[in-house]
Amino acid sequence: MSRRQTALMGADIHDGISLHSGMALLLEDGLCGGLVAEPDLPERCEKVHLEGGTILPGFVDLQVNGGGGVMLNDDQSVGTLARMAEAHASVGTLALLPTLITDTPERTEAAIDAVAQAIDQGVAGVIGLHLEGPHLSLARKGAHSADLIRPMEARDLDVLTAAAGRLPNLMMTLAPENVTREQIHALSEAGVIVSLGHSDVGFDDATGAIDQGARAITHLFNAMSQLGSREPGLVGAALADGRVSAGLIADGIHVHPETIRSALAAKRGPGEVFLVTDAMSPVGSDIMEFTLNGRQILRRDGRLTLEDGTLAGADLDMPKALRVLTRDVGLGLEQAIRMATSAPARVLRDARGFGAFVAGRPAHAIHLNAGLTGVTAVGALLG
Repeated sequence: MSRRQTALMGADIHDGISLHSGMALLLEDGLCGGLVAEPDLPERCEKVHLEGGTILPGFVDLQVNGGGGVMLNDDQSVGTLARMAEAHASVGTLALLPTLITDTPERTEAAIDAVAQAIDQGVAGVIGLHLEGPHLSLARKGAHSADLIRPMEARDLDVLTAAAGRLPNLMMTLAPENVTREQIHALSEAGVIVSLGHSDVGFDDATGAIDQGARAITHLFNAMSQLGSREPGLVGAALADGRVSAGLIADGIHVHPETIRSALAAKRGPGEVFLVTDAMSPVGSDIMEFTLNGRQILRRDGRLTLEDGTLAGADLDMPKALRVLTRDVGLGLEQAIRMATSAPARVLRDARGFGAFVAGRPAHAIHLNAGLTGVTAVGALLG
């Protein structure tokens, strides 16, 4: 049986690493056949002509609290996860880690079970779980409920190490103040992606946690000890240590564009700065308020806040983050897209084929218009 070959052409192509012009993305029975110069395309392949914009791998988001009007904290079920994933897919995010914000042990275990079930059932886009808390610093709790924050205990460690064996990706945001170095080492050895955040830790203790296996930083600059003249803090450790990559909320609200520019210039590799949305339930919906752990969250002027004005997640999707990076920060589109695709994918234990175009694997491709405002799934282009 002959293969169906389709070429997407007429747009720039970002393969997850680099931006290419004058090329076509060749699809063979839905799998990536590679990038081909337009004159060298197979003679009989179908050609789909696009009018500008960029073809790229679907976005990868490692911190998604909600979407489509629902929150994982409110309902740890396959239905909630499917609704969240569908809402984010509509704006180009095809792989995500649903995120449970600090909550009870019972809801933590329910979230683990729900994500395992969703993956077993093939819910598109769900590739693991991010547990943001509850082992955080009260001094840097942000919108997390102080009543639910607590030190890590032996039972917690057992649950997390077991969950790492069930899920392709388990990310855990924790503060070294509430977790021992031995526990960080055990989590890392079990396959948990340990991320430091919501912490007032100093530079030396942050580096000590990285020595024990921490490999990421949660929403750089937000809810953490800052870079100072005599104490570099967690921000300093995140930028100076090439072993860690750092998530960034690029909405122009959580972090000033000039601060983003400075951070990108300062970050040592091979670790990278990658984009996260930290999105709450409003993504893909028109709701103006919702609750988190029984507290009212208000949606006003692009911000999500508690009633006292504390930022509570972000009213953000990946195309908007790209607009902020390219328009306000002055970043080139090549680097901006990399921060939303291959950079977060490299943080994962198992990216499951997302984040870059790989010959012979599903393409997971989207088309982003020239204004970075509209996203179309490649499946819709093919008809």
